[in-house]
Amino acid sequence: MGLTPKTGILIVNLGTPDAPTRPAVYRYLKEFLLDPRVIDINAVARNLLVRGIIAPFRSGQSAKAYRELWTENGSPLKYYGENLVAQVQQLLGNEYVVALAMRYQSPSIQSAIDQLMQAKVDKIKVFSLFPQYASATVGSVHEEVMRVLSKQQIIPAVDFVSSYATWPAMIDIYAQNARQFDLKSYDHILFSYHGVPQRHLRKGDAFNHCLKSPDCCQTLTPTNQFCYSAQCYATTKAIAGQLDLKPEQYTVCFQSRLGRDPWTQPYTVRTIEALAKEKGAKRLLVFCPAFTADCLETTIEIGSEYKEDFEKWGGEHLDLVPSLNDSPAWAKAVASLMK
Repeated sequence: MGLTPKTGILIVNLGTPDAPTRPAVYRYLKEFLLDPRVIDINAVARNLLVRGIIAPFRSGQSAKAYRELWTENGSPLKYYGENLVAQVQQLLGNEYVVALAMRYQSPSIQSAIDQLMQAKVDKIKVFSLFPQYASATVGSVHEEVMRVLSKQQIIPAVDFVSSYATWPAMIDIYAQNARQFDLKSYDHILFSYHGVPQRHLRKGDAFNHCLKSPDCCQTLTPTNQFCYSAQCYATTKAIAGQLDLKPEQYTVCFQSRLGRDPWTQPYTVRTIEALAKEKGAKRLLVFCPAFTADCLETTIEIGSEYKEDFEKWGGEHLDLVPSLNDSPAWAKAVASLMK
């Protein structure tokens, strides 16, 4: 019998609690926030902050939000991931072995790599479900993959997909999802991305470019090609181009700020407030292109909490453009990239 090489595909998302309960959310938050790429302060201060303040106090509130999000199939993030993997596996066939992992909680990157190695793959492609590179997401996934593989006596060839902010196949799906709405009926369109601390952007800047001018992120160049914020603007311009949106019709903004340090700006909640109070906007449409699967930050934070704020400030209607989730078009796109 001859050798039949198999390629392992490791598809990774951020993570989710195992259940919408306070103990499960506490475990998830603790693992997530103790990652030095997420909270990049010294280890003693990070442990005191996470174990003593953030996880104990936020776990109850977050568990309530997860209960709103939870479905009969469990966590949407995990459910969409499992469906995506199943579809990609079917599209790629027997020459590939596709596994799902979460950076935090289960299924772990360790368990997914064990699954691939047991299947006798000769190389592994790592595809993180984050279109824009950030140290706290893609960087953390890559570091954990390398940590796990470093314990192997034999390490297969590994190929990392670092970012795909303007990947045409992805942009097309976001644009198609938006076309189910009457775009002309909205007063404004928001592209809301998960925020990161500004110090993360500066730490990744090797050319003394970061935040030196108000528009330093608005064009992707060799100087800022790995900048998270610049990649977010590039994604936005690509989607807006597909939809023939003019610059004055949309705004890039950032959500989910934690702590007092300045994060990527403008902040989504302040942008929504200004549109309602100062511009008199009544109808908003919101994209969340940092999230390839709808989750707590899209369904609850934008679709529920920010929607309530918008209506409180005088707005009348806020719609959320669905993410890529487990759509057949997204599965086909991922499979094509993995070949």
